[in-house]
Amino acid sequence: MPTLYVTEQGSRIEKEYRRLVVTLEDKVLLAVPAERVDHVVLVGNVGVTTPALIALLETGVGLSLVSSRGEMRGHLTPPTGKNIPLRHQQYARAQDAAFCLAVSRAFVGGKLGNYRTLARRLARQRPEMDQAPIAQITECLRRLADVADLAALRGLEGEGSRAYFALYRQALQHGLGFARRTRRPPRDAVNALLSLGYTLLTDNLVTACEVVGLDPYDGFFHADKYGRPSLALDLVEEFRGIIVDSVVLNLVNREMLQEDDFQPGPKGGVYLKPPSMKVFFQQYTARLNTEVIHPLAGRPLSYQKCFEVQARRLRKVIEGEAEAYLPFLAK
Repeated sequence: MPTLYVTEQGSRIEKEYRRLVVTLEDKVLLAVPAERVDHVVLVGNVGVTTPALIALLETGVGLSLVSSRGEMRGHLTPPTGKNIPLRHQQYARAQDAAFCLAVSRAFVGGKLGNYRTLARRLARQRPEMDQAPIAQITECLRRLADVADLAALRGLEGEGSRAYFALYRQALQHGLGFARRTRRPPRDAVNALLSLGYTLLTDNLVTACEVVGLDPYDGFFHADKYGRPSLALDLVEEFRGIIVDSVVLNLVNREMLQEDDFQPGPKGGVYLKPPSMKVFFQQYTARLNTEVIHPLAGRPLSYQKCFEVQARRLRKVIEGEAEAYLPFLAK
């Protein structure tokens, strides 16, 4: 159980000997040895006792707080950032325009490359779909080497993403109102699932950055903004399609989540109901635990472990121990 998701509203996490215990009105819902948990996510109105918090910090386990609408509220993490020379190198690299462009090309290349791989899989399953978006993504990949600055690269990334979502929409057998990617707020059920998944994925990459000693808030592709984990978002790009989009497609096409699992929210948004989040977390966790052959490791690793491998690769590039950042590309 690498990540413990607690969604039962009104429940709380307590510490009992060496176990984490989830209780609701004095009834034990779950008890798990603390050493089996790598991270804890509390969703909505879920509490945690001070002894449990101390136990998490002492064992190096992070805690994330997610609202009932799937929005990240914040993190509690053990002390990190002791490698000051590494942080200084990272900040200096972030001021180097040539370095930022080179590594950002890799991030976008990984994102679009994995988009194309997923799009091709979907097209093989549904030959009747319009396959023009695949050619558009391929053209964007071809033009990557020609971009001269980050603004042009962001434009190319947006172009490829729009082509991908045009095909993704066709692959949804039960569209649930999905027409295009929308966020803040998500305007339909599919966008609600995508936004929730990207929130969790970003949290995973924040943890990966901190594990290897990098500052998750100082990135190279995403512009720095107060409170935005820009470096984590950089690393998220190559995993969006193969992690989150795949999970959402499976949930929708198998009708594991349907219209009555969602509710309206502020500003015209649509959100997954807290009780239904259990289904999403189960599928998301299963995807993270799926093992694939990582080209750098040369052996099977879970997707969650791949996050850390990619963060370590980026660290080596920042420190000058590796020439180029190589994104994770699915096969």
